Amino acid sequence: MHQPAPAHRRGRTTAAGKEHQGMHVAVIGTGIMGGGVARTLLREGFDVTVWNRTRAKAEPLADDGARVADTVAEAVADADVVVTVLFDGPAVLDVLREGGRARHSADAPLWVQASTIGTAATAQVVDLARELDVPLVEAMMLGTKKPAETGALVMLAAGDPDLVARATPVLDAVGAKTVVAGTEVGQGTALKLAANAWIASITAATAQSLALTQALGLDPRLFLDAIAGGQSDSQYAHVKGATMIDGEYPAQFALDGIRKDIDLMREAADGTPVDTGLLEALAGLYGRASDRGHGGDDIAAVRTGFDA
Repeated sequence: MHQPAPAHRRGRTTAAGKEHQGMHVAVIGTGIMGGGVARTLLREGFDVTVWNRTRAKAEPLADDGARVADTVAEAVADADVVVTVLFDGPAVLDVLREGGRARHSADAPLWVQASTIGTAATAQVVDLARELDVPLVEAMMLGTKKPAETGALVMLAAGDPDLVARATPVLDAVGAKTVVAGTEVGQGTALKLAANAWIASITAATAQSLALTQALGLDPRLFLDAIAGGQSDSQYAHVKGATMIDGEYPAQFALDGIRKDIDLMREAADGTPVDTGLLEALAGLYGRASDRGHGGDDIAAVRTGFDA
């Protein structure tokens, strides 16, 4: 794969002391995560262009200093780095086809694939990037809305080490740390699926314990009090548990998003020795909550999947 020389960048240091050298970043997809990432990059001193299939979802970022593009080709036209934060594989392939052909390979920007699209779709993206001679790495984002908006994500990177190094200023800006999963694009995806299996499981387990506590006639807060400070304690259980007890589910990580990811986990596990029984149960629980109208709510709404 052709690896173009780094583009010229203007030296710049933010209040946090990070040198970003005027990198121009195109953020493709401005939903919960993409919008947060774009705002973080702007705050950290990057030049940012954004694009979203529904332009109205991208326009509020103009107030933060982003340039809103009408097309993917326009968004990537002057970019040093392109970050894709999209819902699924077909969406990533579509924008790569359009954006990857928009600039000659000699000055192609580095594409950072940050969408959770599974192993099969990632392999298709790798093939297309190779065909278009587009430099590609992946950097899965572990975290939800607030970490995206505050630069506290955990980035799960994979790809050619030289290309990952080129992406480092962006990864450092949006993440509290970067875990390099390997030198092949796809290894970051594998790690993200494993991590999201944990998130799906612990969220559902918290919901189950709260539901059982309440069903047995106790205040569900007593469950959180019982685990507080012990070896089984989890800050995450307290955060999501409080949301479940209140019965209010503003989306930090949409429930239908984790449903999609669970399907990707099941797909990835097919043909491996891993038993998918727990994934099947999780798919049922989150599916029931979605059927009850909570697909766009936070994943904590899985609590409703335990109601009769």
